[in-house]
Amino acid sequence: MIRAYKFLMRPTAGQSIALGEMLRDHCSLYNAALQERRDAYRHVSKSCVGYGQQSAQLKEIRAFDPERQGRWSFSSQQATLRRLDKAFAAFFRRVKAGETPGYPRFRGVTWFDTVDFPKDGDGCRWNSTPNDPGTRVRFQGVGHVKVNQHRPVVGRVKTVSAKREGKRWYVILTAEQAAPEPLPRTGSAAGIDMGVVNFLADSSGGFVPNPRHGRRGAASLVAAQQALARFPRVRRDRRTRNHQRAVQRVADLHRRVRRQRLDHAHKTALDLVREHDFIAHEDLKICNMVKAPTPKPDPGTPGSFLANGAAAKAGLNRSISDAGWGVFLTILHAKAESAGRVVIAVDPRNTSLTCPGCGHVARENRPTQENFHCVACGHSAHADTVGALNVLRAGLARRKALPA
Repeated sequence: MIRAYKFLMRPTAGQSIALGEMLRDHCSLYNAALQERRDAYRHVSKSCVGYGQQSAQLKEIRAFDPERQGRWSFSSQQATLRRLDKAFAAFFRRVKAGETPGYPRFRGVTWFDTVDFPKDGDGCRWNSTPNDPGTRVRFQGVGHVKVNQHRPVVGRVKTVSAKREGKRWYVILTAEQAAPEPLPRTGSAAGIDMGVVNFLADSSGGFVPNPRHGRRGAASLVAAQQALARFPRVRRDRRTRNHQRAVQRVADLHRRVRRQRLDHAHKTALDLVREHDFIAHEDLKICNMVKAPTPKPDPGTPGSFLANGAAAKAGLNRSISDAGWGVFLTILHAKAESAGRVVIAVDPRNTSLTCPGCGHVARENRPTQENFHCVACGHSAHADTVGALNVLRAGLARRKALPA
């Protein structure tokens, strides 16, 4: 299996400048390759330029510009071109599927934050000074950068990436490992129902409260964004020191909320994986759930619209995004795989409207958001607990139907 590791780098002032220049030049290469593809298609011949053609030009580009493009690893530049090729492949896939395509866009310097090295030892070297008591990673054109390695890396390192987050630099590794030893079996199975009032409810009647990290930090973020809005919109290199501090303050607040959300997701997923051998959850289409409602034109007044509940839906969308369901489910699946647990997603339709006692399905079974009362048999319980029970039953039935 493949596992990723993320460590904080502590570059010197000169290495920080070199890392920034590496990002800048890879961003320039990405944008130039995108422009070439656009120009080729806009030509009367409607020709297409692919990764193979652009990769073949790298040797000439590096010879023409040795001070910039020639400084960096050839393999990392190929990885940047593959990144653009994947963006176009995703664009054409969405066009073919009838979805909103989203044509690949040019990247600003602040948008391009990662450089990938496809192979350890080709333009980069993890643990480049093994006899040194501290861990260092070497990047071509940058040097040996000190790394704060807070846990051991198990397995053979395959890829290395350098990433910038605000003023911090991180190194991200992927390592190939043998299948880990599964956790001891507990004989327990659970279904979970995601929510915004409670983060989740399980089929045994337990609840995990929703920490609402984004809402708790909203006041500080609003004040920081208002302070930033007072500065004029100028190029990054023309910002004053106070302007730079305001930008950094907003970025720090966003990063703190993101890390709090990740920490909560990791701890909650770990508790579930340790306690249960089998976990079922709803197969939520979160992207569809947070869409804004369609505007309703007013037929009597051209140019105006009828009320469509957009304000209330916006509040619900913020709560869903703040809960971080997608991040949590991704982490849950990864931890379950490492622990030898089984996680299954089931159809979420009518899970909170079906009586777990008699199986009666009716909207009237849920008189309020919190309460469930079956109109057929009189069964009463918390609506989220009922949903988790139905999710567990559907998950067990699906696991039984899967081939052995």
